[in-house]
Amino acid sequence: MRHATLYLDAKAELAEGPVWDDRTNRLSWIDIERGELHLDKQVFRLGVKIGAAVPCQSGQFLLATANGFELFDPVSERRTPLADPEREIADNRMNDGKSDARGRFWGGSLSTTRQPGTAAFYVLDGDGSVRKAIDGLTNSNGLGWSPDGRTLYHIDTPTLEVRAFDFDLDSTTLSGRRTVVRFPDGVGRPDGMCVDAEGFLWIAHWNGGCVSRWNPVDGRQLESVSLPVRRVSSCCFGDADLGTLYITTARHGLSEEELERQPIAGGIFSFRPGVPGLPMTPFDDRRDGNDRDSIGIPLAFEPQSTSEVG
Repeated sequence: MRHATLYLDAKAELAEGPVWDDRTNRLSWIDIERGELHLDKQVFRLGVKIGAAVPCQSGQFLLATANGFELFDPVSERRTPLADPEREIADNRMNDGKSDARGRFWGGSLSTTRQPGTAAFYVLDGDGSVRKAIDGLTNSNGLGWSPDGRTLYHIDTPTLEVRAFDFDLDSTTLSGRRTVVRFPDGVGRPDGMCVDAEGFLWIAHWNGGCVSRWNPVDGRQLESVSLPVRRVSSCCFGDADLGTLYITTARHGLSEEELERQPIAGGIFSFRPGVPGLPMTPFDDRRDGNDRDSIGIPLAFEPQSTSEVG
């Protein structure tokens, strides 16, 4: 087993959703529990739980939050609502998500009370239109596409499975659902995920202390990368060559005794696996509906520059 090294001692409550923007060569990530977007050394405190933050074509960010889908402009510090498909489900919030090759956002919800079957997976277009793609979920989590874009991989965490779908980029339809990875007992739960250039899956093990690489064709685990913390939440490829795996972790829910044993829980870690990842596609907000009104209030806090991002 190989080992990841500490990149940033962030002390994040629940770091998640790392994204490398190869247009700007910078890493962004979120702290779900603190409602923060971290962009380089800037910290934007948004006052709402965030499940995902994806860079947009315009320089804004598409946010998946407890209020649904929103745009956030880090220059003006204003948020613009797009859609809230689960407005009537009080115990749900939006969670992980990414953009496809056409710049449409795919992301799902989770039940904060873990009610089976009450969450779903959606596709959002830049004009604010949203469609349910998968229902009957509990905790929609990590996702990614095969290098040829013809397969979508998706995790509903309580199932301990990664499912694959045939993906039609033109029609945004999913078909042929099958299970390609099953987590065995005792290794934690599958959380965030990314795909490398060879088509293998990298999955974060929540309460498992590692990220692992899997072959989605035969379901075999190929390797495991150890971390000195248990709550590993997500990962993405970054740097100029897309050859560094950045890994987010959490301290949320750990006891004082556990934190003493894991003093760098909530840190951002890195690892060079010897294979590059796939570049991210920004959300296409160019058709962003200029007739929509922004929320109309600036953030409660100014962005802060800090060396302790968390």
